[in-house]
Amino acid sequence: MPNDSPDQAARLREMARRNRRSALTLAVMSGKGGVGKTNVAVNLAICLAERGLRTALMDLDMGLANADLLMNLRPCYNLAHLVAGVRTIEEITVPGPGGIRFIPGASGTQNLANLSEFERQNLISQLHKLDASADIIVFDLGAGISRNVTSFANAADRAWVVTTPEPTALTDAYATVKALHREQCRAKTALVVNMANSRAEAQAAYRRVAAVARKFLNFSIADGGYLLQDTAVELAVQARCPFVIRFPGSNASACIAAMASEVARFCAAPPRQGGFFKRVAGLFV
Repeated sequence: MPNDSPDQAARLREMARRNRRSALTLAVMSGKGGVGKTNVAVNLAICLAERGLRTALMDLDMGLANADLLMNLRPCYNLAHLVAGVRTIEEITVPGPGGIRFIPGASGTQNLANLSEFERQNLISQLHKLDASADIIVFDLGAGISRNVTSFANAADRAWVVTTPEPTALTDAYATVKALHREQCRAKTALVVNMANSRAEAQAAYRRVAAVARKFLNFSIADGGYLLQDTAVELAVQARCPFVIRFPGSNASACIAAMASEVARFCAAPPRQGGFFKRVAGLFV
């Protein structure tokens, strides 16, 4: 049987690279702080990795990057070092619980629109490497509706707006949906209701926001699922351990596992054209 020449092997590898799907990208955001956005992102990523998906979690909260605290990680480097070009994506990435890869954020990082040309090109080049080595990438975005947040959400395949059933949180969630609509968001947007006392309360909260968005914005948002109020979550935060690992039999863990199963099904469908990091390149121009 004839051996493939080095040139033939190189061509085959190049064809495989070109035909490879981009990683599915999921942006987790919220209208206000304190609704459990980061907890949702961290525990969802772990559940996805448990399903055999190569999962990366990136902390893109430019104001208060703290996903590392929930996982009791002490990274030496973070996104600021990547942006500055002094460290590579491999050097700032750390192994996280449950087999995820974690890219630490940097509190107080400058607005990404103000990056120099060198910083912009270096960042995009490094992030392409992450895209090539993951099946799904979960982004923990900052709270609020800054341009950075809505732009990253718009570039993702899916955007989750996390809220609680409280009226103020629902108002802020609607404001977030309104901002996404204003930015002509093409990501498939869903509402996730956290800290619900019951399934009925969660569904009522979702229907309330979805109805207002449909009526006044003509904008459809999906039901992303819910997490029940659970003391296990607070205990896990105090222990700096994700609740799906600390309390796998808890109600909250069952809820996030159900949500992860739905997300895993998304991976079977093609992501949006071009891949996240090609689309996100336009944010820095």
